[in-house]
Amino acid sequence: MSSEPASPEDVRGTAMDSVKSFIAGGFGGVAAVLVGHPFDLTKTRLQTAPPGTYTGAIDVVKKTLRRDGATGLYRGMVPPLLGVTPIFAVSFWAYDASKKLIFSATPKRTSDTLSTVELAAAGFLSAVPTTLVTAPVERAKVLLQVQGQGGAGEKYKGVFDVLKHLYREGGVRSIFRGTGATLARDGPGSAAYFAAYEVTKKVLTPAGSSPAELNLGAIILAGGTAGVAMWTLAIPPDVLKSRIQCAPTGTYSGFLDCARKTIAKDGVGALWKGFGPAMARAFPANAATFLGVEASRSLMDKLF
Repeated sequence: MSSEPASPEDVRGTAMDSVKSFIAGGFGGVAAVLVGHPFDLTKTRLQTAPPGTYTGAIDVVKKTLRRDGATGLYRGMVPPLLGVTPIFAVSFWAYDASKKLIFSATPKRTSDTLSTVELAAAGFLSAVPTTLVTAPVERAKVLLQVQGQGGAGEKYKGVFDVLKHLYREGGVRSIFRGTGATLARDGPGSAAYFAAYEVTKKVLTPAGSSPAELNLGAIILAGGTAGVAMWTLAIPPDVLKSRIQCAPTGTYSGFLDCARKTIAKDGVGALWKGFGPAMARAFPANAATFLGVEASRSLMDKLF
């Protein structure tokens, strides 16, 4: 690897690549929310409702439709829509930056591509800055999704009302409750997510073609596979994150305390609540994510 300083053109190119990754991630996130939010709402309600409230995912959907109509399946969608651009933008930007960091940290490497382990490491690192955006958005989303279930009244009018109440009750710390649990979910989850996407897309790319080319079939299948890989690991910490974020202040002292109390009260099986809706959502939502990312990135590469 050359030790010469980067030229102005190289610096501009690197900066432009980062901007493109940021914008493409935002497009992918919007696509993910539009496709996946009803599944996510079902998952969250299963994870947080008292035992006996629902018999399963289909029962959640039936009772939600009966109570609120079709729009009820998109309750709490505003927080992820408002936050999804920075969340996914930061995630894909951080993943791109992490790959470059790993390349620069191994100057004597013999390959110009990262190994599966290195891709997973870059995915894990991408979750660190992303969590700072994800945690407060998830906090507001969960509180909006669970209100009204079990016949309870509605406390919040919308995302900004949630954030206002949280700040009044406990300041910034209350808004960021569940940040550690979010990282515990998204660190390993993102490692599996990005590694599974890159590896699957490479396997599905026809001989003689480059994985960097826009192959819609490969992108959809690889994106869906990435989502399944992520949520296979992420469900237990996601259950704990949801419970921490919607519980009254003082219910849990932390991630491990939530795990201990959840298992003691509801058994180990409680850590897998919402697995069905999460898996049902994983493939279509993440296929849409990567399709949005790759299509927008391809368009930007042509324009700029």
